[in-house]
Amino acid sequence: MVDHGTHSHEQHAGHHAVGGRALTRTAIAATLHCLTGCAIGEVLGMVIGTALGWSNGATIVLSVVLAFFFGYSLTIAPVLRAGVGIGAALGVALAADTVSIAVMEIVDNAIMVLIPGAMTAGPTSPLFWGSLVVALAIAFVVTVPVNRALIRRGKGHAVVHQYHH
Repeated sequence: MVDHGTHSHEQHAGHHAVGGRALTRTAIAATLHCLTGCAIGEVLGMVIGTALGWSNGATIVLSVVLAFFFGYSLTIAPVLRAGVGIGAALGVALAADTVSIAVMEIVDNAIMVLIPGAMTAGPTSPLFWGSLVVALAIAFVVTVPVNRALIRRGKGHAVVHQYHH
């Protein structure tokens, strides 16, 4: 029997399932991972941009750049700990997270722009925070099936799974 570290064989096999609940659970976990990095970058970018009175465009650009930075960082760190070199770890992160982060960022920023006053409300406003929570929640729901489809094809989060052990 192959040693899969702290995962049981059944748990490990579930990550490679072609369909069903195991695949959906893996897609949800991958999307939560993506949401974490995106939320850190998105919140930081929105807070900085709105606090400084930047335009919506400049605030969104900052938010997207930070979301990709933190999203990739959350993937690269464990891959580096697994002994992979920085160049290869960056390649893994790009392959694992780019589509997921891009979808999440497009959706959540579009929603922030569409909610009247959300982008100009500022970080002291309940409208700002409520809109950001709603935008990220909707982005999560939209991104889960995208990650599910990627994982089913051996792409997205599936490329990073081998480094989880």
